[in-house]
Amino acid sequence: MRFLPLALTVAAMALPAFAAPASLTVDLKGPKGEKLGVATLTEAARGVVVRVEAQGLTPGWHGLHFHEKGDCSTADFKSAGAHVHDTTPAVHGFLAALSNDSGDLPNLFAGADGKATADVFTTFVSLTTGGTLPGLLDADGSALIIHAKADDYTTQPIGGAGDRVACAVIKGR
Repeated sequence: MRFLPLALTVAAMALPAFAAPASLTVDLKGPKGEKLGVATLTEAARGVVVRVEAQGLTPGWHGLHFHEKGDCSTADFKSAGAHVHDTTPAVHGFLAALSNDSGDLPNLFAGADGKATADVFTTFVSLTTGGTLPGLLDADGSALIIHAKADDYTTQPIGGAGDRVACAVIKGR
């Protein structure tokens, strides 16, 4: 029994070092530049975990998507471009036949107080580039967009989610 602690110590030293997953926290901004919350994106083995903490939203459901450019410079957030996708034409919607839109995320619900908190996981993208999935941190970055209305998961091109009401730039540091 005296050799057990030493054996465990030697075994632990032989294990590869654990590296924390890549993670990035970004500010969600409204059309006037006001801070509406944060989103934390964490690289996972097969995708990305997104934690959204937002306020100042209209109560109810909101579409949530990754857009192709890390640019929230215009008040309507159209500077963020279309959804992230790796093939064209992109077919939007979880429920659409032949869907291939990598920017699709589940809807986000804001309570009566306008606050929304959620963890969502997507297997459609990677935080980093160089793998088989589109990388959010590519040369021009990407954006996380919250829309005014719910995504119906079928209507082209954005699921009927309407205006873009919040935007977060996703770029390397």
